[in-house]
Amino acid sequence: MYFAPLVQFLWRNFDIMHAKLILLYVFITVLLIAACGFRDQRVDQVVEKPKSKSAHLSSPEALIQTIKIVKRLPHDTNAFTQGLLVAGAFFYESTGLNGKSSVRKVDMLTGKILDRKGLDPQFFGEGLAMVDDQLFQITWLNQQGFVYDRKSLNLVREFTYIGEGWGLASDGTQLYKSNGTHVITVHSPVDFSQLRAFSVTLNGRPCDKLNELEWVEGELWANVWQTDRIVRINPKTGVVNAVINCEVIRKENKLTMTSDVLNGIAYDKLSKQVYVTGKNWPWIFLVSVI
Repeated sequence: MYFAPLVQFLWRNFDIMHAKLILLYVFITVLLIAACGFRDQRVDQVVEKPKSKSAHLSSPEALIQTIKIVKRLPHDTNAFTQGLLVAGAFFYESTGLNGKSSVRKVDMLTGKILDRKGLDPQFFGEGLAMVDDQLFQITWLNQQGFVYDRKSLNLVREFTYIGEGWGLASDGTQLYKSNGTHVITVHSPVDFSQLRAFSVTLNGRPCDKLNELEWVEGELWANVWQTDRIVRINPKTGVVNAVINCEVIRKENKLTMTSDVLNGIAYDKLSKQVYVTGKNWPWIFLVSVI
């Protein structure tokens, strides 16, 4: 509306060609000015401004803990440990790798394999958990799991699920499964149907690479893949209460990353003792958390 008098003047006092050229110039100039304004506005809307540190800390920072090695127990170095638990005087262990996967019953003190059931070569064994007297074992990419009688290791039934299987634990009534991300899914032991899912956060940020799981006095403990850390998770909120640094195990036992990663947490509810190991490690360690 502001340019109407100017346009009328040009059309009346100049030849048509010159007027049109001048008008075109004015029109393009106005468009460029407007475009610059719109561009700045879009940038402000699309580019996320850096958030302050306090914006991520919706809960107190996780406590940092370490461990003390109390005792070393023999462990089969051919066991690519994916799941570990204690029941009575025995370790029950799930091992991985195609063609080498198994579920085992192991004497705690001697490391002797008392019973072993191998998986078909197409299966890559992963997490292991127990509900009542049944062992639940999942597989990595096959989306298939197995239920065994704890005493005989005889196969009771099979079940399926969606996505990858990494770690598995039980609170006695439900099963908790990790898939290598920050998400934990909760399942029914009856048919392994999913009941709910929650995200795990460490100091307000997603905590990824959750692997082997264990239920410890109301908390869900998880190995963080390719690290020497165990996180203690509140299963109601998904918040990591504490991080346990287990580097002392490598330092005191001259283990290197070629010995493969820390993976395996077992909790004895009767003695309230914690055991940890790794894939192909020569020892299972009884530890105290400090």
